Amino acid sequence: MRSKRTWSVIVAMVAGALVALSGAGAAWADDPVSFGSSPVVDEAGVLGGDLDDVERALGDLADRSGRQLFVAYVGEFTNPATAEAWAEQTAIDNGLGTEDYLLAVAVDGRQYYLSASSDAALSDAELQRISTQVIEPELRAEDWAGAAIAGASAIADANADGGPVAPGADPGDEPSTGQGGGTGAIWLLVIAGAAVLIVWFVLARRKRRAAAGSGKPGTPSAPPAPPAPSIDELRRQAGTALVEADDAVRTSEEELGFAVASFGEQATADFRTALDQAKAKLGEAFALQQRLDDAEPDTDDERRGWYQDIARLAGEADGILDAQVEQFDALRDVERNAPEALARVDALAGTVEAGIAPAGQRLAELQGVYAASALAPVADNPAQAEARMAFARTTLAEATAALSRGESGPAALGIRTAEAAVDQAKLLAAAVHRLADELAAADRTVAAGVDELDADVETARSLGADAAAVAERVAAEASALRTAVAATGRDPIELQARFTKADAEIDGAIQGARDAAAAAAKLGTQLQRTLQAARAQAQSAEDYMVARRGAVGADARTRLAEAGRLIVQAEQTAPTDPAAALATAERAQQLAASALAIAQQDVGGFDQGGAGDFGVDGGELLAAVIGGIIGGSMGGGSRGSRSSGGFGGFTGSGGFGGFGGSGRSRGFGGGFGGSGSSGRRGSGGRF
Repeated sequence: MRSKRTWSVIVAMVAGALVALSGAGAAWADDPVSFGSSPVVDEAGVLGGDLDDVERALGDLADRSGRQLFVAYVGEFTNPATAEAWAEQTAIDNGLGTEDYLLAVAVDGRQYYLSASSDAALSDAELQRISTQVIEPELRAEDWAGAAIAGASAIADANADGGPVAPGADPGDEPSTGQGGGTGAIWLLVIAGAAVLIVWFVLARRKRRAAAGSGKPGTPSAPPAPPAPSIDELRRQAGTALVEADDAVRTSEEELGFAVASFGEQATADFRTALDQAKAKLGEAFALQQRLDDAEPDTDDERRGWYQDIARLAGEADGILDAQVEQFDALRDVERNAPEALARVDALAGTVEAGIAPAGQRLAELQGVYAASALAPVADNPAQAEARMAFARTTLAEATAALSRGESGPAALGIRTAEAAVDQAKLLAAAVHRLADELAAADRTVAAGVDELDADVETARSLGADAAAVAERVAAEASALRTAVAATGRDPIELQARFTKADAEIDGAIQGARDAAAAAAKLGTQLQRTLQAARAQAQSAEDYMVARRGAVGADARTRLAEAGRLIVQAEQTAPTDPAAALATAERAQQLAASALAIAQQDVGGFDQGGAGDFGVDGGELLAAVIGGIIGGSMGGGSRGSRSSGGFGGFTGSGGFGGFGGSGRSRGFGGGFGGSGSSGRRGSGGRF
């Protein structure tokens, strides 16, 4: 357990003395704080000699339960000014994780908030009980140390026995002194007279702790180590980390694209480097997840180690991005240039909006030619694009209103959110045209391939009875493919798969009859066709998932990442080992198809029942949630919806603050950086 520095006591006393001498009694205004080596920040100077007790209680919490409580005492919450938003921003700035809890207390403002990740083990009801029944009574009594110690004990014991935790300190802790806030000269004299005793007390306690750690007889033993998490728990943690890190990378890439368009490649080179490094880490994590997902059995030790490595790599990817946040935010300071940014996004929205109708017309034309299965990845793209644009227009209107009121912060958040929605609408429309081109290319591949099958059939007919039997089967399939590729209602992707199978069968029959040059040429043609199909399948899955990432879970993302890795591998191997490259490309195509199918299942299973409860048009808001633009869900799980901030801020005069916090909240419009503390929730109020 970390101990406080001796001088921190004296500094706190001096701060209290200065307040007393000033006689002002004015509230201190405090921005979100940063935690250093200690989980406690006491800018209000209220803990004094109790700081050591609080730190030890927080250490015991971590040892007993694996949960960590951070505590911040300040004068007033400012920038942002609400308790919830202040706690949210502090959690984001300090990179708090799933089982990291934050107790933020404004001593002079008489407000507090107990904040937790939306994925934390404690339920909303437990958080509310701990805050109102355990922490708040101590705060009303101005027992600042007691509030933190009691909160730590309750968090550690939550879910242990299902019963409520009574307010008060952990039984093993020494009683808290529970200071109030006097400002008179007598209080100053008391402080001055007690300073020496406090320093002595701290040093003596440190000495006793050192003796306890040395293993002397009669001293308490170290608490037992917490039980190792189960493999299922590690799997859940790894999956959550993968999804969050993947979303962070994708959103950061979008933000970087916006910044490059505004400032150029040179000014954003460092961010590009950070993004590439984060992608590499995430690629390693996805590769491990793919090893866990493949058919080869793994030992429990391997699974445990790989899940832990996945969570670590995802965290490292987050950290790489987070290291660039301040510099990036300074570059992309929308708030400072809100009017210009609003005009730019509004103009972009007009351009993108004009492209949605042509995409819808193109889709209608395709529906008259191709089967529904071929168009499934883009079947609802025009409608989704319209919903994104409706959300963007509503958000821009709110931003305009906020700007007219002089509220540049809410305006900036709205502009960034609208920008993300417009970008997704553009992607959705473009995906229709891209799929049309890919289907036409598949048609050409099948048509040209059928002619090659005819030539191979003639060769096979001259090679004996077995080869001739294969030739007749392939000839019948070639004839059927020739008819199908010209028919209305076809699925070129399915026809391409049939052609590939027939081609492999006839190749097996006549392989020995080809000379080396002909065999190499044939292999090269097969490889290029398969690579083209794999790229098209992966691009189709990518387009689908990027615009619906709020509903897509880790399985689909893992398969898509592996498909992309294998495509690159096949391209690199092709010059030296085309046969191996062909097998790799075929596997990539299968994985990309699987990724798309799983992603479609995720989106199909997404809970759409509550869309009408958000205070705005359910369709446009649901589209924004599915797109991951605001407090989205991952794999159908409702992460963002658990935030107590909810979505209600959309209709209020405050504009956009209700979408899940302020600043760089991942639940609101994204931003460059790691997944951080997205979608936090909690409970608090006045005391």
